[in-house]
Amino acid sequence: MQTQKRVVAALLKPEAYPENPGQIELIQTHISYVFLTQNFVYKIKKAVNFGFLDFSTLEKRHYFCQKELQLNRRLCGDMYIEVATINSDGNITCIKGKGEPVEYALKMKRMPKEKIMTRLLEENKVDTELINNIAKIIADFHAKAETNKRISEVGSFETVKTNWQENFEQTQNMLGKTISPHDYEEIKEKINGFLFRNKPLFKKRIAEGKVRDCHGDIHSGNIFITDRVYIFDAIEFNERFRYSDVAADMSFLAMDLDFKGRKDLSEFFVKKYVQYSGDTELLKLLPFYKCYRAYVRGKVIGFRLSDPHIGDTEKRGASAEATAYFKLAKTYAEKL
Repeated sequence: MQTQKRVVAALLKPEAYPENPGQIELIQTHISYVFLTQNFVYKIKKAVNFGFLDFSTLEKRHYFCQKELQLNRRLCGDMYIEVATINSDGNITCIKGKGEPVEYALKMKRMPKEKIMTRLLEENKVDTELINNIAKIIADFHAKAETNKRISEVGSFETVKTNWQENFEQTQNMLGKTISPHDYEEIKEKINGFLFRNKPLFKKRIAEGKVRDCHGDIHSGNIFITDRVYIFDAIEFNERFRYSDVAADMSFLAMDLDFKGRKDLSEFFVKKYVQYSGDTELLKLLPFYKCYRAYVRGKVIGFRLSDPHIGDTEKRGASAEATAYFKLAKTYAEKL
């Protein structure tokens, strides 16, 4: 961690960059340091190990930087540029400098923040033409996405069950805070019942090659609309979250549009995706996977409540948002 602190301190100075960075802005997530310069974004993975994600060694961080580059080029092409080496000769630490590699950064083209789909939805600038375009891109992406025996094994019925068991275990301490014990039990009962009744359907989907190397995180916060559509930030750190039924992948955006009060766009997106993919059967799984996506969002946002680095105001906002996601998850569970 000391090395990473030195790297972070170095990258806040203009001389660390191979080009003129202009003003440098640092944004942190729980797993990344993200440096915004005038034309580029440099993303460094934090030396953390959360079990489901392990960036604890330099070798692992290098591997996952390369994996992220490779996976995101599928839908983003020119946005993801390269994995840049950060070197140090003992005195100077800089990108592509002299000395030993001490860290790796994923270099990306900087996109205008006003072009993120979340913001465009708030400004009422997302229409059916754009949704139609996105549905076609995702359907084409899924049609070409890799599938094989190993992907099918990782994305098996057992994994779907495991993911849900993990959800229920990891949200027990949220009972009475962001999810009521009654809603928790009802969602759990509905999900387990659906899994028990529909095991043959899940197995059929696998046999038909519907479990593929997907994106894993398709929502409006990961979509830029510029001269083209960029669906970025695919999950590189855990195959269990990426090797999934295509229905699980596309239902994230459908749920996200519901959550943002655009049920009309959500329904249109589903209709168009089914039209382009020819996959009418996914409609049987849609409420199940929408429930999964809403529940995971509630869970992940709920984790912020126990983060010591987050202030009270932000925690109140996170609590309200997590509660809203769990409420949405319950409405989907009621349809199962």
